[in-house]
Amino acid sequence: MPKALIPYPEQLLVERAVDTLRAAALSQIVVVLGAAAEQVRAAAPALPTTVINPDWPTGLGSSLRTGLEALTETPAEAAVVLLVDMPGVTPEAVRRVTAHATADALVMGGYGPRRGHPVLLGRAHWPGVLTSATGDSGARSYLKSHPVRVVPVDDVADDLDLDVPELNPHA
Repeated sequence: MPKALIPYPEQLLVERAVDTLRAAALSQIVVVLGAAAEQVRAAAPALPTTVINPDWPTGLGSSLRTGLEALTETPAEAAVVLLVDMPGVTPEAVRRVTAHATADALVMGGYGPRRGHPVLLGRAHWPGVLTSATGDSGARSYLKSHPVRVVPVDDVADDLDLDVPELNPHA
């Protein structure tokens, strides 16, 4: 089953992620769909702009590329990345990270000693991220090789990652 269709607890993960971004008052939201995209659209008809990643089996790097490519035709100065399987990220965590949005910013949420989502990628970094985002690493290698501002969010969010449905305590 695609992660987007997993209920957590009463809401699909994709709807929860979108609601988090809406509550953070982002000006534009783009949802990248892959596996079972039409099924996701049917189950969650109130999604904002959606784009399809035809290369979804290759890993999240292709989804990141698809999302950034969709934004290149917009005036967006930065993009915030929120993974559907991280339901503990809150609107406040997104607001804290996006408060540092500029075209040259790289910002990540901080959970004690760990860096995580949400991740903000300033537009000046999109070409480098597009080149380096492969497999399941997404922007990881790019972020490791560039200075990143880490904004503490662990007092308002958690970085629980629901990689497999069995880890979902609400299923």
